Parts: sequence; C-alpha cells; structure tokens
Amino acid sequence: MNDRPDAVIIGAGVIGAAIALEMAREGYRTLNVDKLAAAGDGSTGSTCAIVRTHYSTRDGTALAYESFHHWKDWESYLGAPDERGYARLIQTGMVVIRSEGHDYRQHLRLHDELGIPYEEWDVATLRERMPFLDATAYYPARRPDDENFGRPSGDVVPGAIFVPSAGYINDPQLATHNLQRAAEAKGAEFLFHAQVTDVRRHGGRVRGITLADGREIDAPIAVNAAGPHSFIINRLAGVEGTMNVKTRALRHEVHYLPNPAGDRLPFVSDSDIGGYCRPEVGGTLVVGSQDPECDPREWIDDPDEFDRQVTPDQWRAQVYRLALRMPNLKIPNRPKGIADLYDVSDDWIPVYDRSDLGGYYLAVGTSGNQFKNAPMVGQLMAKLIAACEAGHDHDRDPVSVVGPYTGQRLDVGFFSRNREVIRDSSFSVLG
Repeated sequence: MNDRPDAVIIGAGVIGAAIALEMAREGYRTLNVDKLAAAGDGSTGSTCAIVRTHYSTRDGTALAYESFHHWKDWESYLGAPDERGYARLIQTGMVVIRSEGHDYRQHLRLHDELGIPYEEWDVATLRERMPFLDATAYYPARRPDDENFGRPSGDVVPGAIFVPSAGYINDPQLATHNLQRAAEAKGAEFLFHAQVTDVRRHGGRVRGITLADGREIDAPIAVNAAGPHSFIINRLAGVEGTMNVKTRALRHEVHYLPNPAGDRLPFVSDSDIGGYCRPEVGGTLVVGSQDPECDPREWIDDPDEFDRQVTPDQWRAQVYRLALRMPNLKIPNRPKGIADLYDVSDDWIPVYDRSDLGGYYLAVGTSGNQFKNAPMVGQLMAKLIAACEAGHDHDRDPVSVVGPYTGQRLDVGFFSRNREVIRDSSFSVLG
C-alpha cells in the first residue's frame, strides 16, 4: 500500500469508488480507505439503486440524465474487466403519478429544456397501460392510524408521466466493485477495515489522515465521501462550522412484497400516496417512502449505532399506502425489509465542493438520491480538484463540466457548501 498517495478518499461506496476512478484517469495516485470489509458494504449496498431523471432542479435533472447514459453504456464507461462480471441497468421506464403533492409541471419544463423524452398519460391511458394500478386520488398521504386513511380526496389522479430513461441497477454492490476494479486498473488502491480517527492539518491545508490502529497516511488531498459518516469526518477536519449547508444521518426503511404485476411493473413514483416502488428479483417488489409530512424522521447522532430492524409502524405505513394504489397486492404476515442510513443535507441536495481547508474536498449529502449519479459525480469531483489544486478560485468562478453523452454543461457551483438552502428542492428523497 502507498502510504503517501496523491489523494486519500475517505469512503469506498459508489461515490468514493467513482471519484477514485475519475481521479486515477486524471493521473492522481489515489487511496480509498473504508472501515468496512469491501467496496459498497455500507449504505450503498442497501440502496434501491433507482435510475431516474425527475429532480426538482435543472442541475439535478441534467446530472441524472447524463449519468443514465453512463449506466446504459456501463462496460464501455468502465473500460476494465471485473472477474465478478458487470452490474446491469434494468430499464423499466418510470411512471410518475400526477398529484397535488408533485410539481410535475416543473419536471416537464426541465425535461423539455434538456431534451429528455417522455409521454403524458391521461387517466384513461394510465388505466390502459397499468391496469394493476387504481387511479383513485388520496393526497395528502396519511398513516394507517389516521381516521381518514384510505378516504379518497377526490375522484381520480390527473394522470401520469412516463419517462423511458429510467429503471434500476440490478446489483449496487457489484456496480461499486466494477468501479473499484476499473480504478485499480488505473493505479488506484483500496484499504478496508480502516477507520479514520483524525484528519490532520498543517498551515491551513490537509496533511493526511490517522487510522484507528495508529497508522498515519500522509496526503496533500483528502476527499470526504464517507456517506452517513460524512458529518463526523467534517468535524474531524474542523470544517463543519464553515459550511452553510451541513449533513446529517437519517434512518430510512424499504420493504419487500410479492409483485402482483410481474414484468409489467416499472419504477413508480407516487407522491399522491407518498411512496415509490420498483420490481425486484424473485417475483417481488421494493416499496419505500417519499418522505411525506406524515412520516416521522429519525435523525441519527451515531451512524454506528442505530436500529437495523424494520419497524412494524413504518412497514404498515408504506405497505398499506401502496395497497391503496395496488388493490391486488398481497400483504404478508411478517415484515421483510432493510433499514439503513441516508446522508442528508439541509436541502436534500448534495454538496460537491472544496472546503475552507486547503486540499480537503466534499462529496457529501449524497444518500437516498445520488447513487444513479455516481459516474458523473466522479467526473465533477476530479475536474474540480484538478482545477482548485492548480490555483483556480472555484468559489468566485465555479468550475463547470460538459457531459460527454448529452453535451449539457453542468455547473459544479450549484452544489456549493456555501449556497443558501435551495427552496426548489422537494426536501425529500426525490431531491
């Protein structure tokens, strides 16, 4: 292992691995350190790995559409073999249910502006294309213990939007391993079972990191891609108080159910009931919450200590709401699902930026809605770091990157640590 890399990347989830690949392509000798046993072992492994383009902002939408093309062209993008094979994009398309709780007009404007194909469905078309879905309107979402749960709020939803450039990645851990192998082919290294206990500084710059076993790794560049632990690493680096936008860890659950629609089920985003679902292997589906106001949020102070068991109350809320939309849904007697952590910023939009500590960079606030963007995030961060290390003042003149597939210019300054909270955000997993 190289004890004096050009850059140390804290975290080996999908974001950290993608940054390693793109920095290695820029000529940096990188070292990813992660406290877990393998790349993608943390919250990356629990993600629903959904690929979609409906975001609340132009920059978020453009980043997602560019990244979709990377996933579609995954093996070519990686450019390196993996003995485990390659992860795959399962392109199911996306159905977004129109409702009062979803600013679909903004999404349509952004898709028009960026040239993203979509179809508008009236309720008759929705029923024809998705006969397993009930079109009754229920907004706002409620929990089963609400006396008005299941009571229609109107006649039917106004229809839906279908976007073909959507789906999910069949194996998020394998996708991360693919990125690791591609990075290693360019000279990157990975160190596991390595917990960071200090970010060392000297003269206003990062100097390196210290590990729990006492080892010191010197590096002039450090990148925080630590997922739900990102706020802890920022405290170690002494930069948390200098950021206008901060991050916290949020506990979240997804649940597994029999799939009554089979191969006909696309990814469905449904703000009318406050949830989403997508197909899964073995005749099942995954259901999650879109964080409606009625769902409590459980913020976690210690990302190493939280309840990993799904809770009956949240299981009922998510499953019963989906049953309103899918009347043929079979609800098992025992809950089955995953509880893990999101790394959430104040406005649910990530921070991709430098920091006030020289050489220390931020790829944080990413969990819940950024897995799909990992390939382009790696490129944004690599270009940002190269520019800043060459003396460019990113705070005054933000770096931009042109997407190689779509040709769209992506403004990295949009993801600044010093931005005001972006009010156009959904303030939810939708971003």
